[in-house]
Amino acid sequence: MKNLLLLILLMPLLASFDNANLANITKAISEGNADALGQYFDQTVEVAVLDKEDVYNKAQAVSIVRKFFAENKPTSFSQVHKGASPNNDSQYCIGNLSAGGKTFRVYIYMKVSGGQYLIQELRFDKE
Repeated sequence: MKNLLLLILLMPLLASFDNANLANITKAISEGNADALGQYFDQTVEVAVLDKEDVYNKAQAVSIVRKFFAENKPTSFSQVHKGASPNNDSQYCIGNLSAGGKTFRVYIYMKVSGGQYLIQELRFDKE
């Protein structure tokens, strides 16, 4: 019962922390900053860039995203939709990235790991 009460009291704090993380993540994407984005990667991350998809360790994932941003210089990112699981242990965000004269649909899936939301999956699909 104490744990349930504690969870109920901490929910607003987790929600505000979550929104701050999401704002930082979307800013890093819009700026093409792979290193800033990598701060929110879990130890392993599923990264899909166009047709190439695999699970990478954190350093490899940052390198893959850095290469994508170098080849497709971001100009803007707009969040289209976001949501969370009923128990708030995961959330997602879908947005549109304008980069290199192209538009990409970006999917971000985050899950609580070590007490904070970390990116588990990141996808860049061409529109």
